[in-house]
Amino acid sequence: MQAERNASAHVIAEAQPAEPELKRRNWFKKTKSVTIKIQYIEMEHLITSLVQIAICCVLPIMVVWLIVRNKMNETNQRTQIMLAAIEKNPEMDIEEIMKKISRNGRLLKEKLLTKLLWGTLAILLGIGLIGFGIFLGENQLGGTDDPMTAICFGLISLGVGIAFLVNYFVGKKMLAKEIEAEEKSVTEQA
Repeated sequence: MQAERNASAHVIAEAQPAEPELKRRNWFKKTKSVTIKIQYIEMEHLITSLVQIAICCVLPIMVVWLIVRNKMNETNQRTQIMLAAIEKNPEMDIEEIMKKISRNGRLLKEKLLTKLLWGTLAILLGIGLIGFGIFLGENQLGGTDDPMTAICFGLISLGVGIAFLVNYFVGKKMLAKEIEAEEKSVTEQA
């Protein structure tokens, strides 16, 4: 009988793993799920970092590269036109051809009016953001940082707009004679 009990106890012991073995398996399952969660969080952090790097570094580099490439193509096209014109008629006036080929730059007045436009838009945007921040603060919408963020961006935009307007008025006053001469030369050419 004793032998049968020992044999049955031995069979039951083999069917169920020892307690340390169970603890080890459970620990492995827990650490595996934690490891998966950590890997997911690390992957999410990695993707966020890559997007930030792409926006802050790669995008500006690409924009500059595209602008430089465009200017180089324009210069190459002008050069080819000049070479073709010189080959056909070597006695041609090169300066006259260059004036015709080169892009007509904007007039001083147009540049000043562009500054006036951007200054007005920036001031209106700044006033709108400041008003929005005050509205958020009064109605207590959003978090505690939301009204101050909108007001700060509004003040920055307002400052940029004022700088554009000051630049416009000072430029208009200082370049009045040049603008007048430029307008006369344009009307004479037309």
